[in-house]
Amino acid sequence: MNKSIRDRALTGTALALAVATALTACGGDGTSPSDAKSQDAGAASPAAPVNDPLVATFDGGLYVLDGRSLELTTTIDLPGFNRVNPAGDEDHVVVSTDSGFRILNATGQTLTDIEYRGAKPGHVVRHAGKTVLFTDGTGEVNVFEPAGLGGGKKPEGRTYTTAEAHHGVAIELSDGRLLTTLGDEEKRTGALVLDKDGKEIARNENCPGVHGEAAAKGEAVAVGCEDGVLIYKDGRFTKVDAPDDYGRTGNQAGSDESAVLLGDYKTDPDAELERPTRVSLIDTGTAELRLVDLGTSYSFRSLARGPHGEALVLGTDGAIHVIDPDKGTVRKKIPAVGEWREPLDWQQARPTLFVRDHTAYVSEPGRKAVHAIDLDSGKKLTSVTLPKGTNELSGTVAGH
Repeated sequence: MNKSIRDRALTGTALALAVATALTACGGDGTSPSDAKSQDAGAASPAAPVNDPLVATFDGGLYVLDGRSLELTTTIDLPGFNRVNPAGDEDHVVVSTDSGFRILNATGQTLTDIEYRGAKPGHVVRHAGKTVLFTDGTGEVNVFEPAGLGGGKKPEGRTYTTAEAHHGVAIELSDGRLLTTLGDEEKRTGALVLDKDGKEIARNENCPGVHGEAAAKGEAVAVGCEDGVLIYKDGRFTKVDAPDDYGRTGNQAGSDESAVLLGDYKTDPDAELERPTRVSLIDTGTAELRLVDLGTSYSFRSLARGPHGEALVLGTDGAIHVIDPDKGTVRKKIPAVGEWREPLDWQQARPTLFVRDHTAYVSEPGRKAVHAIDLDSGKKLTSVTLPKGTNELSGTVAGH
């Protein structure tokens, strides 16, 4: 997302999700749903458990898919622009709605009564056995253990409210320290760290336009800036400068298997929508940033990490680019979907990459399809054709 679009993120307006420009088909047979049941958002009818569920959003609701077969098991009606993220356990997914965060029991195929209300629900972060929700409209941060969601009631947790509401993010470390961004409605400047008792112990305001976060091996945490990346490690902040005066890394992906973070990289602050072809690799051990040119553009929903720490980028050329994070080289390209073009509006649908274990799940909205691909062999495992093109794609993921 470029700056002008990003700062309007999560307005809570019930926007219809336009399907991305028609896409070219990729190889592989698709299966069509037949008798998947539909339920209203308030329904809680018992259902057979879903294996390793996936959840995809569409204009007006959610699809719940079997993660092994990709069979469409349930359609849940939920108006408005909805977003989905793993809740941090084997059963639940966090759904960002117009009114706040709601918890979906994806295994049980029903929305629970657990809700964190607030305007403009934003980032959902999982780390060290905790899940952290950041509500942009209020600045409220909610921390809880996802294991507690199974009881059907809101789990006990920790709450913190930032000095001023802003489009931010927060993460709790394994010892209870809480890192959260600084900013207001007009600008964002950096981050601070609180100890487990809520006392401020570190602060850095040298990160203009701070956005996004990721954690690397050794519990190094980074947030993106418009001129580089800010790393918090071993109790102190370190700024890593971008090679350009304006070099924005706003979206990152980390792995416990690697000390190197994957980030996007944009250099045009005035672009209505910049379509970059380079990604950033941030070494949290040496505090160095290097750029890798993919030869194709990508979107903010294109970044992920593989089971061995490999950096993954879904390009507009339709391939998953597998990058060695230590060498900064593209090891291979895995065909996934047809060629596509990122739409101007960040809320419009585009192919999305979601990775769980050794499987990459890729949506192809123009074909109303979702594909499962084995990352080790590069082979397509299965595909499904859905009633409507999807927007966001996520699923259950236990742990970090």
